Formats: sequence, C-alpha cells, structure tokens
Amino acid sequence: MQKEIDEKRLEKEFEVTGSALKKVKIAVPEGSHLRKAAEDFLDMAKRYYSDAEHFRKKGDYASAFGALNYAHAWLDAGAKLGLFEVDRKSGLFVVD
Repeated sequence: MQKEIDEKRLEKEFEVTGSALKKVKIAVPEGSHLRKAAEDFLDMAKRYYSDAEHFRKKGDYASAFGALNYAHAWLDAGAKLGLFEVDRKSGLFVVD
C-alpha cells in the first residue's frame, strides 16, 4: 500500500513540475547579460526533471522526488529573479 501511495504522490509531483516547465518562458532579451543565466537555470531544471524520470524507472522514488524538488527549485529561483515569465495565477511558482 505504501508503494501505491508513493507512486501517486510521485506522479502528482511530475505533473506539477512538468506543468511548470511548460509554462516557463525566458524573460530576458537575447542581448542581455542575464540571458545565459536564464538559459542555464532552465537547462538545469530540465536536466533534473530528466534525472527524476530515470530514477522513477529504476524504482528509486526517493531520488526521483529529490530530483523533482531540485528541478522545481531552479524554476522558482529563475521566476523570483525575473529570469522567467510565468503565469502568476497558476499556483505553480513561489512568485504566485
């Protein structure tokens, strides 16, 4: 039963972070010195999300949760710093 609960919680976290990844848009213009930082933040979020998928396939739910938390943290930090445009009414970001 615990495994079923963990799988459901993990799936919800994948949905939340996956939705957040889809909504993020880089806010800084191409020529800005912050553009590279925005691209790096988004890249890190995508990489951690991918890592989470890998861990889930292996049945390592603890590592999958951790990777999802890191992925979402990169998105939240980028939104908070103004690197990303986000839907502030979505409930997906700390700037909401």
